[in-house]
Parts: sequence; structure tokens; C-alpha cells
Amino acid sequence: MTVSGFAHLDRLAKNAPAPAPRWTGFPKYNFIGGHNAPEHIPAAALAEVAAAALRREGAKLALYNADGPQGLHALRAFVAAKLTGRGIRAAPEDVLITAGSGQGLDLVNRLFLDPGDTVILEEFTYGGAISKVQRCGAHIVGAPLDAEGIRIDALAQILADLGRKGIVPKYIYTIPTIQNPTGSILPLERREALLALASKHGVPIFEDECYADLLFGTDAPPALFAMDPRHVVHIGSFSKTLSPALRVGYAVADPQLMSRLVALKRESDSGTGALEQMVVAEFFTRSFKDHVGALNAILAEKCAVMAEAVAREFGAAVEQWRPQGGIFLWLKFPDTIDVRRLVEPAARAGIAFNPGPEWACNAEGARSYMRLCFALPSKEEIREGVAALAQVCYEVTGIPERSGNIRRARQ
Repeated sequence: MTVSGFAHLDRLAKNAPAPAPRWTGFPKYNFIGGHNAPEHIPAAALAEVAAAALRREGAKLALYNADGPQGLHALRAFVAAKLTGRGIRAAPEDVLITAGSGQGLDLVNRLFLDPGDTVILEEFTYGGAISKVQRCGAHIVGAPLDAEGIRIDALAQILADLGRKGIVPKYIYTIPTIQNPTGSILPLERREALLALASKHGVPIFEDECYADLLFGTDAPPALFAMDPRHVVHIGSFSKTLSPALRVGYAVADPQLMSRLVALKRESDSGTGALEQMVVAEFFTRSFKDHVGALNAILAEKCAVMAEAVAREFGAAVEQWRPQGGIFLWLKFPDTIDVRRLVEPAARAGIAFNPGPEWACNAEGARSYMRLCFALPSKEEIREGVAALAQVCYEVTGIPERSGNIRRARQ
């Protein structure tokens, strides 16, 4: 369609977003986002279970929310059963099905936040969580992390400092199990200390376990919600374990809180897509353990390939935060490097990555960090793409001077 331009742009809302760039397709070396590899989507099995589910329950598609506003009962029952592995005792009535974990974030923010409120987020965290809080007009305080997750001593100091100003944060948002972007797992003793500290200061905890099923041969402590359900609201997703395009997630909360989340969801939409819920419930009721186990083995191999490629191509110039699961590698470049300078030249070389400032409460303080996703590309694409990224970095910054035993030259 050819048009001369919309005549009423001056009527848009004051907070309307800037124009999105025109879609030009995926780059050759795509290290961004939370994609899954197409070859690891069980398409044939999904077709089979979709047919089975439609034969059995297809008549429900005639109705909005056939099993009620919280979602299809079969999927809520599966979520409740799955969460026993995280130590959570939940019934289907305690589960709300959402359009991905993103809707869970939106619902919790709508429930808790007014403009001018304060929330605590981990200093490095999911970029969507940061932007959603910002859109609510709330103030963000970043809590420092180390290799094991949120630092309790630093959090205690933050809460004390805010308390002296008469500020009680509306919540503490944390990704304790496979933190995004660092890939850490918060140890049990820190979980206990976090819950005790939050309870002392009267602050609820917002727990995001979007990646908690993606573990590399290790176990994780119980979910925070399992340890103290009266002070925690919990969300999760099937985007990373099955398919991001299906857009299916969930929230679990105390009944008093759940009733309000349900009211908000009924205001915002007419329910999460029933067919997507049927497919996820049918497939994972049959195959969750086998599917996720095989996926984790693949992801662990790809993570090792990327870590080796970064070590070979960048050497000591880059510090790696080695993940214990998930799909991301978090990198620290020398303080003199602003990775945002690499975005455009990398794009011209067919490389996409996430600059650290997009995943940090203090953007400027994260200018030397970078997040790479290893779930989508093949092992060979990972090796080639990291080598190409190192060349781009050298062309722009002079670092790294060597890759392996070979001195780099400008092209």
C-alpha cells in the first residue's frame, strides 16, 4: 500500500512510542532475544497432540474462557503438577494462564504500582521488566549481583537507606533460578535471607522463573513461592521450554491476590488463546520430562561451544559469567569499551547482540557488558559469529589484538 502519510499524527497520545524500524528479517548470526532453534521444535508431535486435543475438546473453541477466566483446566492442572518439582503446593485454582510471562509482568505491575512508587530490581535483569516498570512511572533501584545472584548485604543496605527516607518499595523483583542475563542460581541460604529481609521491611517479592526448567545438570533450591507463599507472587513461561510463538505463561499467587489478578486480566483481554493452551497441555502432559531433558542437553552443549568460542576469539579481554542453565552468556568487556558502538558495524556484518545497557537498571554502568543468546544458532554459526564479532570489535576498539595465537589485522 502506498500512502502519502497519516494526516493526524498530531492527535497521538503524548506517550505514544517512537516508530518501530521496518522489519528486514533475521541476521545471519542472531544472538539476540529468547528464540528456540527451529529444528528443536517438535512440530510433528505438536500436530499430533493438537489433533487429539481438538477431537476431545474442540467444542470449547465456541466459547470465551470455556473453563473460566483463569484458563483451561487441563493446562492449569499441568502447571500445578509441574510446580511440585519447584516445591510449590498449588491447585489448578491457584494458577492463572497468561499470554507469556510478559502479561504476568504487566498484571502484577498494574496491581502494585502507581506513578512515583519505588521498586527494587536486580542490577542486571530482563529488559522487559525494566521498561514495563518505567512505563508505570515508578522509580527503579538496582540491587547488586555476584556470581550467586542478588547480594543480601547490599539489598539490606538499600532497604535501610530507603527506610530512612520513609520509602517502602512496592516489591523486589528477582529471577532467582537461572537469572537473566547472568544465568546464576540463588543458593538456599540466600533465599532464606532474602525472604526474611523482605518480611522484616514489609516488602513483597515478585519471583520470575521463566528459565527455571532449563538447568545444566544441576538442581535448584525450592522456589521462593514454595518457601513463603504469603509474601511472594510467582510467574513462569513455556516460551523457552517449548515455543516462544505460542505465547503461553502462567502466574501463581495467594487466593486473595489471584482474585485481583484475574479481575485485571478480564479487563485487559478476553482470555489467552484456547488452542495454544490445549496444545501445550496435551504435549507437556505426555512429554515434559523427556522434552526438557533433551533440550537442556542441547543447550548445555551450545553454551559450552559459545564459551569456548568467546575464550578463543577474545581471550582475557572478555570476562564470562558462566551460566548454570538457560540460553544466555553474559560478557564483561574492558571498562573503556562501550558495546553500543559495536551495534551498527556488527549489524553490517550480519551479527545481532544485546548491549548490556538494555539489561541494566543503570544503563551507563553496563556499557561494557553484552548478552549473547546461544539457543537459536547452530554450533557452527556460533563459532563463526563469535569470530566475526571479535573482528568487528577489533576494527572499532582495537580489542582483541589476538584471537587464539593469531594477531588480528584490520580489514
